[in-house]
Amino acid sequence: MATRERSWAEPYKIKMVEPLRMTTREERERALVDAGFNTFLLRSQDVYIDLLTDSGTSAMSDRQWAGMMLGDEAYAGSANFYHLEAAVQRAYGYRYVVPTHQGRGAENILSKCMIQPGDYVPGNMYFTTTRAHQELAGATFVDIIIDEAHDPSSPHPFKGDVDMAKLDALVERVGPKRVPYVSVAATVNMAGGQPISMRSLREVASYCRAKGIKVILDATRAVENAWFIKQREAGYERKSIAEILLETCSYTDGCTMSGKKDLLVNIGGFLALNDKDLYDRASNLVVLYEGLHTYGGLAGRDMEAMAIGIHEAIQEDHIRARIGQVEYVGERLAREGIPIVKPIGGHAVFLDARAFLPHIPQTSFPAQALAAELYLDSGIRSMERGIVSAGRDQKTGENHLPKLELVRLTFPRRVYTQAHCDVVVESVAEVFANRERVRGLKMVYEPAVLRFFQARFEPLPL
Repeated sequence: MATRERSWAEPYKIKMVEPLRMTTREERERALVDAGFNTFLLRSQDVYIDLLTDSGTSAMSDRQWAGMMLGDEAYAGSANFYHLEAAVQRAYGYRYVVPTHQGRGAENILSKCMIQPGDYVPGNMYFTTTRAHQELAGATFVDIIIDEAHDPSSPHPFKGDVDMAKLDALVERVGPKRVPYVSVAATVNMAGGQPISMRSLREVASYCRAKGIKVILDATRAVENAWFIKQREAGYERKSIAEILLETCSYTDGCTMSGKKDLLVNIGGFLALNDKDLYDRASNLVVLYEGLHTYGGLAGRDMEAMAIGIHEAIQEDHIRARIGQVEYVGERLAREGIPIVKPIGGHAVFLDARAFLPHIPQTSFPAQALAAELYLDSGIRSMERGIVSAGRDQKTGENHLPKLELVRLTFPRRVYTQAHCDVVVESVAEVFANRERVRGLKMVYEPAVLRFFQARFEPLPL
């Protein structure tokens, strides 16, 4: 007797709700003009379904909210710090923990500790704030990701893998002493939330240890990366997410972490290290930029929520549902013939704006225009990940022209239902059906750094 396919449901029930405000098209038109066609500058009250980011936007559990009531707000030696430290040591395996207000705080401290002017930092594709801190410290970022990562249609299961020939060529050219560390992200956000394989991590670790170069993991979504390893890499099918996460970290010397993603908190992060001397330097610097080394810019209650979030993040049911929701949207869009980055990533579905809007040249910001049009259609807020995010070459001042020109539909964890997902798919399909109407944009205000946050645009004339 054939077994019927059974329905899937989220592994939680809703205990509290936040009303959403529906807007008219006329209201959205005014809001978009006021925001300079930049979705970062929209007011949240004017947004219906907010897919701008999964950073700090997830829903905390009842256990996390209960933990918030146990905040030890002592200035020094908070009990919550030691809970967090023990949770990091248990789940990630690093010896020393420096809390920070969020991930970019950890990036800042790490860059100031490890980088000297003239250094080179290779990585498996840049991330905006990571590269900005590296460059501000005097380094040059070098992309060493495999070529398939720059092809949105490539089915490669691990587009986050490092091209060892690219890494070796850089080290041979500049010398290992000019490479303070290799920056490895898991998953790779700018490539479409793509994972790095355990095989690649082992190769990087072996090479770098022989050369005396450290490996630093961007562990922001390492739990999601562990899920993809479990699903796609031979030999890991029967391993738990917790086991895979520990092995991932074992091939690195430390990590930066934005707890606002995997760890299900609204604020918080940390720098974790194995080197005692490096930890001591980081502890000194965190006092200058964040707060004492046992709170690092966080309230005790926030550290407690993050410690609990670490435990919840590695639960199999949670991560299966989290990535399953993203896959549901991606698969529906693909069936509609809408160009997306494949394979579908962990935290978001990435629309291929170049293929979506082939009539708009990259210098007219097609991804920014597409994000604006999606908001105009339905009140859905998404994020540009293309030429605007890539910024300018720090030496020539010319725009970086990335091969990937993407719009990111980023799903907060435990926030939206399948009905919200269906609304998103229908809106994207509507815009795609009328894509020839979308106009390019011109940038009318450009901040000096990280311009995608605050830049302003105007539509080009017909």
